[in-house]
Amino acid sequence: MPDGMGGFTQFLPFVLILAAFYFLIIRPQQTREKKRRRMLEELTKGDIVVTRGGLQGRIDDAKEDLLKVNIAEGVRVEIRRSHVEFVVKAGELIEG
Repeated sequence: MPDGMGGFTQFLPFVLILAAFYFLIIRPQQTREKKRRRMLEELTKGDIVVTRGGLQGRIDDAKEDLLKVNIAEGVRVEIRRSHVEFVVKAGELIEG
């Protein structure tokens, strides 16, 4: 076996582990984060949202980072856009 080939075969398991790590962990996480960012950017007035704390309500006003959410008759709260966990569309939770 030539000397150049011996060095490559020693590092092949490490390269395979790094490739598996990328495709099984890093890439899916990047895809989820991209989907969540898009969901948060598309929030508009009238959308029904569920926060991380479990509050559910309809967006009355959507500013850059703050959302005014009506959670009950006459009860409005301000939440950060980043605290929205789900959007309710057609009765189903859409995770971001």
